Amino acid sequence: MSSSTIRQQQNSKNSPNNDPSFIKGVLRTAGGTALGMSLLASSVVAGGLVGLAISFRKLPDVRSLNNYSPSETSYVYDIKGRLLTRLHGEANREAVTLDKISPELKRAVLAIEDSHFYLHQGINPNSIGRALWVNWKSGGVVEGASTITMQLVKNIFLTKDRTFTRKLSEAVLAVRVEQVFEKDKIMEMYLNNIYWGHNNYGVETAAQSYFYKSASELTLPEAAMMAGLIQAPETYSPFNNYANAKQRQKVVLDRMADVGWITPEEAQAAHKAPLEVGKPTSWQASKLPYVTDTVKQELQETFSKEVITKGGMRIQTSVDYFMQQRAEETVKKGYKQLRGRGLRTKDLQIALVAVDPRTHFIKAIVGGVDYEKSQLNRATQSLRQPGSSFKPFVYYAAFASGKYGPGSVVNDSPVSYRDGSGGSGVYSPRNYGGGFAGPVTIQSALISSRNVPAVVIGQKIGVSKVIEVCRRLGINSPMQPVISLPLGAGDMTPLEMANAYATFASNGWYSEPTIIVRITDSRGNVLRDNTPKPQLVLDPWSTASLTTVLRGVITSGTGRAADIGRPAAGKTGTTDNERNVWFVGYVPQLSTAVWIGDDANRPLGARTTGGGHAAPIWRSFMSEVLKNQPVLQFHAASKFPRPKVKEKK
Repeated sequence: MSSSTIRQQQNSKNSPNNDPSFIKGVLRTAGGTALGMSLLASSVVAGGLVGLAISFRKLPDVRSLNNYSPSETSYVYDIKGRLLTRLHGEANREAVTLDKISPELKRAVLAIEDSHFYLHQGINPNSIGRALWVNWKSGGVVEGASTITMQLVKNIFLTKDRTFTRKLSEAVLAVRVEQVFEKDKIMEMYLNNIYWGHNNYGVETAAQSYFYKSASELTLPEAAMMAGLIQAPETYSPFNNYANAKQRQKVVLDRMADVGWITPEEAQAAHKAPLEVGKPTSWQASKLPYVTDTVKQELQETFSKEVITKGGMRIQTSVDYFMQQRAEETVKKGYKQLRGRGLRTKDLQIALVAVDPRTHFIKAIVGGVDYEKSQLNRATQSLRQPGSSFKPFVYYAAFASGKYGPGSVVNDSPVSYRDGSGGSGVYSPRNYGGGFAGPVTIQSALISSRNVPAVVIGQKIGVSKVIEVCRRLGINSPMQPVISLPLGAGDMTPLEMANAYATFASNGWYSEPTIIVRITDSRGNVLRDNTPKPQLVLDPWSTASLTTVLRGVITSGTGRAADIGRPAAGKTGTTDNERNVWFVGYVPQLSTAVWIGDDANRPLGARTTGGGHAAPIWRSFMSEVLKNQPVLQFHAASKFPRPKVKEKK
């Protein structure tokens, strides 16, 4: 290799530096005529090793590095790009191109690890001779002669056994790699592959961890400390022993001065410069754990664990960091208030889910009161009876049949039905608090949450029709066509309820709920685009009519504690023995479900209701997050044609 070839390499686009001092340093390390001898010896040794390659037929094909993609950490962000967490296995890594790495770091690494890198062809004969002599004297492998290329092939292709056979294999592969790849590409792969300590693999992740900055921004003092880690990352880690790290930094700086890449004065100044050291980032807890758990749950429906933790995905969620914080604060505050009001059940919990009706993106999700004490995400994993908050599905089905409207009259009077089990059982629905009101309109029955009219209407239109409506709204939890279904006899999650009501809020337009907006790989290629594809699944007149009635629940019915001073619709829910209480409600731009219950399904206590206990929590959250949002109006039923009664065939 001629001096002109060396200069050509040093002047390439991504080389460590293209200034004369760097080239001068490279030549100095070779040393005049020693350079010619070294290059000649390198060629001889290289030729000999290529001949030995016949004995190493089982060695991997280094051309596979053309497609080599190291495992990379996946990152989860909120809707505005704020980092929430990292998803990775053992290796926390973000790969970057060579031009995104500080020239200071490239120089520092070359100086301490392989200052002849741009001169040799994969092996360094001088280093090999020294190592052979030391190892022969000791009777074993105690000193290596690894070039950067040899270190690369060892990390990727070989074991770490300290044997002569492994070292020979390493040398053969290094020569092969140098025949196939340019120096800059080898350097790039090396810096992205090696271990930097504290589960940081690759220079970018290490720079972010140690100094809170990108690898492209590293200064000389920082670069020297980073380069010093390579030999023994945990030993020289500034997190473990800052004094050791500074001593090792000085070794690197002195070596850089020895080869002429910096002056002794620059080395001394860099060593004295104070450093602001970061902290380990590999196993930091998520800033929004319920959000990231929901993200992982959704990812696992499509991607393997291997892809999630090693695929370098960039996952943009639909959640706004500050809205999620408001949701979590609301739940904690609500919990304290419930305890203050006498709810002493042992495992009291609250879940909250908010969905944007315009996109069906999840905007906030809280699966419990304290994530550190319990990681169960009750918003997505707990199936609970919704009580009277299920009734809107019944009345929508009635309106959509064309036979009923908000003003239709139904009798609220004693009624009994056979339970359908084939036995002599009889089911007689009762109103909460007892008593009957006689003939009432559907609007009045729903506003006051009377049970008997809901069961009667359910029987008239058929509970199978109600289940069909629920399926269109994305409720996939098991449901049986039992007589008591209109009172919430089936179990479902808070997310299912919030998403179903979101379709009411959008006047019948439905999309699959998701917490993921977009996924790309580390190079920006789109892996998933969850741009909403809404479908009209409900009749507009029936939906608008239902919303009008549900507005009355808040203005004059059981949900008055949910009044937020703007058009809003919703429904309370309280199950038998007060085991589950709900409030699910919406404005045109946000649908939110609040559930309160006990993990062991114990009764919460007499007179615990959705209107008295869940509705205030809903109001607190919605008032806060809608504070700076415009007041929007719902669609009027009068704008849509009323459905016609379908004749039986």
